[in-house]
Formats: sequence, C-alpha cells, structure tokens
Amino acid sequence: MALPAHAERYLDYLAVERGLSTHSLAAYRRDLELYGTYLGQVGIGGSLDVVAEDVAAFVAWLRAQRTPRGTRYAPATVARTLVAVRGFHRFLVREGLTEHDPSEEVSGPQLRRSLPKALSAEQVGRLLAAPTGDEPVALRDRAMLELLYASGLRITELVDLDVDDIDTEDLVVRCRGKGDKERRVHMGRPAGAALDAWLVRGRPAYAPRSPALFCNQRGGRLSRQGGWKIIKKHAEAVGLGARVSPHTLRHSFATHLLEGGADVRVVQELLGHATVSTTQVYTLVSQGRLRSVYDESHPRATVG
Repeated sequence: MALPAHAERYLDYLAVERGLSTHSLAAYRRDLELYGTYLGQVGIGGSLDVVAEDVAAFVAWLRAQRTPRGTRYAPATVARTLVAVRGFHRFLVREGLTEHDPSEEVSGPQLRRSLPKALSAEQVGRLLAAPTGDEPVALRDRAMLELLYASGLRITELVDLDVDDIDTEDLVVRCRGKGDKERRVHMGRPAGAALDAWLVRGRPAYAPRSPALFCNQRGGRLSRQGGWKIIKKHAEAVGLGARVSPHTLRHSFATHLLEGGADVRVVQELLGHATVSTTQVYTLVSQGRLRSVYDESHPRATVG
C-alpha cells in the first residue's frame, strides 16, 4: 500500500509538532495507506485533486472491504480512518497547498457510545489478591495490579515506568502518557507497600542493573503484551477472565473515584485525558449506579 502525496510530510508534522507516540503514528500511517490505496485504484493521481465525493466514496469503499483476517472493517475503525483523512486534508490547507478541504462535510458511520466496563470493588479486591506467596513473580504481579488500580495508568504507561519514576514515600508516580506528555498521579498505601516489597525482595533477583520498574524473568523490560497476559492470568484464576481487558482496572479506577464524589476534572487530570469530554463517559457509568442506589433507597422510587 502506498501513502497519498504529501502524507509523509503530514506524519512528520504529527511526530515533531504534535508529539504523537509511535503507536499513534503507526495507526495514522495504516489509515493513510488505506486511503492511498483507494485513491490509486480509482485513478486519482494526487491528494490535491480529491473532492468531497471522493472522500465519501472512500468511506463507502472501506466499509465494504475486508481486513487481513477476513472480517469487515468495524464502524469504529472506519470512523478512526476518516479522522486521519480529515486531519491530513486540514494539514494540506494549513500548509497552503490547497484552499479546499474536501473532507469537512463528509460524515462517518454512526457509532454507539459504549460505556467502559468497570469491576465492582469486591471484584477488584479478588483480582488484587490473586497473586499469592513471596516469590519474585508473585511480588511483581501483586505490585503491578495494585499500581494499575491505584493510579489509573494505561498498561503501556505502566510497563514504560522506570524505578526512578516511583516515589513510595510520598506515594506519587511520574509517567509519560499519550503524546509523550508527562503527568504525576497518586497511589494509595497498599500500592506503595506492594511496590516496596517488589523493589526490595523481588526485583533484585530479576534485573538488578535495569532501569525498568517491571521486568520479565530474563531481566528485560516487561512488554505491553507480557503485562496483559499477567493480568489475564490472574483474572481467570479468580473467575473474572471474561470481564477483564487491558483497560479494566483503569475504567474501575475512574468509575470508583466518581462514585466516591471526585470531581470529573480531577479524574480527567489523573487519567491524562486531553479533554474533559473523554472523561465524562465515566459519569454515565456512575449515573447508572446512582439510579440503582436511588431505586433501592428511596421509599417512593418504585411505588405505583
């Protein structure tokens, strides 16, 4: 697949000026390669020759295509690809290469707003208690699970942590999120104690010279996939396998804070969301809980 003309210049802009992560840049590249493939198939030679009808036809074309695994592209994937295409055409306008953005009036597929799945406090407790014993692997896994729930970190942010990013005395974590933006988040005493146990009694057996906070048994930095497998293993051990995804503890962190009365903008800051609208989806989860409590508690909630 080939990129459309000027797309490399746009990707450079995203990397240098917007500071997008390697993962995000790879996703933008894949989306723009799909766009370039379509433009080539229909005989459109350059990005500056595209009109609105071409962008709309691309969206329809993508919805009819099959992924390398043989499945249709999901509406969320089509919508994300259109975001990349729109950003690309806006960039061409900003750079003075054209005066017209052919994508601005093209709409993507309607998406259902799905709510994050959060565990109950009891389920979280079962998951955190799953790693047992004082072997290094158990100490590591317990520290990972405690820190994920205590801080709301993404799994990628967790495995990117170095030892120097953790302050178990002041219970603060310094992490680098999307776009390589740094933020400080807090953790509770159980997470701090679990990390101390891992650092003192577990980690030296794995990687005494590595800067990485969490290591595999070969002494290398734990990968994102490795971290996910560890979480899934313990979730299955306590009967929560089907309910747990890489983001489950992050979702639970946000939902439980809001249910406990935390301000949505504080939760936004802790999660590292660029806009509060991203965080507000968790308030919908909490509203459902509020409705349940109301129905159970108010004497006239269900009368009549």
